[in-house]
Amino acid sequence: MTRVWPLPELQYRPLTDNHEARDVALVHSAAARAAVAERLASLRVVWSAEPAGAVESEWSRLAEECVGEVVYSVGGGLATDAAKYIAARRRLPLVCIPTALSVDAFFTWASGVRRDGCVHYIPTKAPDCVVVDFEVVAAAPPSVRAAGIGDVLSIATGSWDWRYAHERGANPEDAPYDVGADRIAAALLAEAVECAEAAGAGDEGGLRRLIDCLALEVQLCNLVGHSRPEEGSEHYFAYAAESVLGHGLPHGDLVGPGILVMAALQGQDTQSLRRALVACHTPLDTIPADVIEQTLRGLPQYCRAHDLPHGIAHDITDDMVSAAMSALPL
Repeated sequence: MTRVWPLPELQYRPLTDNHEARDVALVHSAAARAAVAERLASLRVVWSAEPAGAVESEWSRLAEECVGEVVYSVGGGLATDAAKYIAARRRLPLVCIPTALSVDAFFTWASGVRRDGCVHYIPTKAPDCVVVDFEVVAAAPPSVRAAGIGDVLSIATGSWDWRYAHERGANPEDAPYDVGADRIAAALLAEAVECAEAAGAGDEGGLRRLIDCLALEVQLCNLVGHSRPEEGSEHYFAYAAESVLGHGLPHGDLVGPGILVMAALQGQDTQSLRRALVACHTPLDTIPADVIEQTLRGLPQYCRAHDLPHGIAHDITDDMVSAAMSALPL
């Protein structure tokens, strides 16, 4: 049996137009909740929680404690992934309210948990509804406002890895290379590069185009049944760097540099990718150079230890690391 997961219903409207009659279980980050508190004052919140981390045992505890008729999430990737887990466990509907377009998690059916120094995706559920208030998103801190562009720009390195593994007969059996899907991914990548400046500036038209890119990237992965078109060595780098630095850096701060480093190792021109990341105010200097080097040197073993699908990260040599470090900033 083949299952294709759906995208959520997407509503563009002011949060003040919310007319929720059900008792709400609210999963949030403190900053995000504070940013929209007045706009969501009409919600009848009967239970709330701020997840401390992406740890399944904590989410399981929260799911046991949760009461309400509908789960709402307010915030970024951590709040959204935890809310998806809780809603799935409690068999409740889920409404997501992004306060910034920081990740693609608002559209996906899985939640990322940290386990043994790596990110593992566990099936939960896609949100039933995503409500976007463009005034809220435009007012978000610039570094996160459109940081989710990294989950589309990673097509550049993820799809390269997918082709690379195909040429070596190294793709998993459940993720065979599909040239048609690769072409669609390339078109989404080009659109993300083109809309980056407007999205980064908080322009509503640019933000809408970025949402289109995020939703279409997720739906493409839903249709092919895996994430190889958009997830590869750049995400492996992000996971490994996070295991060194500890949790706390936003997703975009890790994936953005990962895209540039891996694209350079793959022999790609990084100029358009860098311009798009800079236009969206993605920080590219939050990972110290010594951590970048440490991460790169340990990445082949890290990939094998966590059984990650084959990519350039598996085949990095000391010479490649030396060349990458001499080219910083990429």
